[in-house]
Amino acid sequence: MTTLSIFKRLWVVLEVVNQFLRLNPCLNHVTQYFPQGCRSRLDGPPAVALGGAGNFVILAKSGVSTVTPSKITGNLGLSPAASTFFTGFSLIRSASGTTASSNQVVGSLMAADFTSPTPSTLTTSVNAMITAFNDAAGRKNPTAVGLGAGTIGGITFAPGIYKWSSNVNIPTSITISGSSTDTWIFQVAGTLTVASGKAITLSGGALAKNIVWVVSGKVVIGSTAVFNGVILGATAVVLNTGATVHGRILAQTAVTLQKAIVSS
Repeated sequence: MTTLSIFKRLWVVLEVVNQFLRLNPCLNHVTQYFPQGCRSRLDGPPAVALGGAGNFVILAKSGVSTVTPSKITGNLGLSPAASTFFTGFSLIRSASGTTASSNQVVGSLMAADFTSPTPSTLTTSVNAMITAFNDAAGRKNPTAVGLGAGTIGGITFAPGIYKWSSNVNIPTSITISGSSTDTWIFQVAGTLTVASGKAITLSGGALAKNIVWVVSGKVVIGSTAVFNGVILGATAVVLNTGATVHGRILAQTAVTLQKAIVSS
């Protein structure tokens, strides 16, 4: 068999594969976009259970700080750190001593040194946060690995699991596309950075509560950037001036807010 005939046969095979993918777009993982008709087969991984951590819009172990005015809708939890590590909130303790309030928060603030049963509730919630992190980080069979060598601006993500062994940077806006029941897990072994003014946008009915970003390194959301999803962070999460998060911030160290907006 000559070299020319080998190339001709390979060309025929490639044409057959391309034709198959054109006729079966649900199987084409190259573009990271799947037509709406594929949703029943490509609806993403089983949801990550948050347990008691899901009762908090922000949950941290070592501290939560704010540069006023931030606007937070939902409960904040802090454990094992004491309430003195809620900084910038001007806490007002409740009569029962189990919670506190702040003019920057529509919800309750709870810390490990508050009156029982708050400490045990927080311990349970922090343990649930760690369990959720380990679950999400350990999911197998990713849809794609190492997309963009960690630079993922401009991509549209269908439901699935996306994995990086590197840092991930979002220099231009991305889109998460799917229905209200679809799920996503983004596994990031390094840091996660969203550039200032950029956005993680949702389309097709996708919901922030069904999107999990499990990040082993620091998370930094740039000034005025908009982030959608649940952050399960092994270290710190920083929201720079005017940043917005729709979802939850569940961090195993500290959360820093600078005139930020956070809601579930």
